[in-house]
Amino acid sequence: MSLKVLGAGLGRTGTMSLKLALEQLLNGRCYHMLELFQNLHEHVPYWQAAAKGEAIDWDKIYGDYVAAVDEPTSLMWETLIDVYPEALVILSVRDPDSWWRSANATIMEVKRMAPPPEEPDRQIWHDMIMTLYRRQYPGGTDDGEAAKAAFSEHIRQVKATVPAERLLVWQASEGWQPICDALGLPVPDEPFPHSNTREEFQERLKERLEGNSNE
Repeated sequence: MSLKVLGAGLGRTGTMSLKLALEQLLNGRCYHMLELFQNLHEHVPYWQAAAKGEAIDWDKIYGDYVAAVDEPTSLMWETLIDVYPEALVILSVRDPDSWWRSANATIMEVKRMAPPPEEPDRQIWHDMIMTLYRRQYPGGTDDGEAAKAAFSEHIRQVKATVPAERLLVWQASEGWQPICDALGLPVPDEPFPHSNTREEFQERLKERLEGNSNE
């Protein structure tokens, strides 16, 4: 099955909400970092090879998924837009200052934590994602101004590269309408699935850390 939608937006731009919305609209599964964590042993070697610039069989990752959003998909957008030339590209965006406050307290914090030795799959995942992050954030992820500049440059590059007829620039606050218009689908008669707030992310991280400490 070929992907119908590719997400080019970086983490903390409403990607979990977008995942849930696309799964409902397209009646299928949407790949997200969450799915990668659920398939670390099987998927990380492919992502590790892709991060090094090696050619891989993307169907080994995406299989029967109808869409893919969030990282690491969005960190490989330049390659993937050619692999799936018919896919709509959704660039989820956010105000850089708001993005940094959220990202710094969530996904960046996770990247700063070295996985424990008893979790080799997570160690390989960390090596892979940091390979991509060093390319995405050449000034590092501890300097807020450098990270925000890289975030803005990412948005500029996607807009400059993806043809306008296959690109949707979207903010979570816009909800269903732009996505449905771009896909030619009716707007669901229910609230847009806003999910994965900073507080929800931090609570899950806290639960995981406490679980590890009790093992």
